[in-house]
Amino acid sequence: MSVEPLDPSTLPEHDNLPGNAHAYCVRLTGPLFVQTGRMIAHYPAGGGTIRFEPLTATSLGTLVAERFSSPLYSRDWVVANGQGHVLLGDRGYDINSYDLDEGNLTVRAANLLAFDAGLELKESIVPGFLTLIGTGRFLASSSGPVIFVEPPVRVDPEALVGWADCPAPALHFDAGWMGHFLGAARGALFGTRSGEERQYDFTGAGTVLLQSSERLREDPHALRRLEGEVRQLGPGALQQLQAVVQQQLAEHQQQQR
Repeated sequence: MSVEPLDPSTLPEHDNLPGNAHAYCVRLTGPLFVQTGRMIAHYPAGGGTIRFEPLTATSLGTLVAERFSSPLYSRDWVVANGQGHVLLGDRGYDINSYDLDEGNLTVRAANLLAFDAGLELKESIVPGFLTLIGTGRFLASSSGPVIFVEPPVRVDPEALVGWADCPAPALHFDAGWMGHFLGAARGALFGTRSGEERQYDFTGAGTVLLQSSERLREDPHALRRLEGEVRQLGPGALQQLQAVVQQQLAEHQQQQR
């Protein structure tokens, strides 16, 4: 089977590669915030260069201060500058482009690949999510095609990609499961992981974005957030946390056998 190689003259502008939902081509004309590890190739235009600068670069000070308000995630983003095409991918996941027009959208941080400088990024009050505000384009990945649903709806946390123009969700626990003594004890000590036991409850107007599977990428920033919280715990709470960690490790080891 012969495949026609791509070159700058055949690359799409702001679209998925032909027949490939897992790779996306951006025509770079201005600053683009890109999550590290997501660029798979780039074609500078006219013999020029495309620069990928960390957010700490002095030349980006004003832009970063105005457009990126999330210190927890700042080490994992760069700004692409120059002229040309940038190809992005994410673990073989589907990639989609979204346009916001004076909008407000919250997306899972691990699934946000890139956004242009017309948008402002803030950290959501929901751990593991980031909020984009303003007018511009962003790219997000998903395990399978994205499903758009309207509230009121309850969703599995691991299937949730994000939500737009609606209030942040509340946690809902299954009453039957929580009412059971063993279930309640397990919930108090070790938390819950199944979407049948715990869901995000969305109400009001807006749109909720779901991926087509419960395959969730581990977010390294969750560990950073926990490390900061752990420093505030006393000896008793630390011992309880240690028991939780040991239980979780035992469950993972059991699943791998």
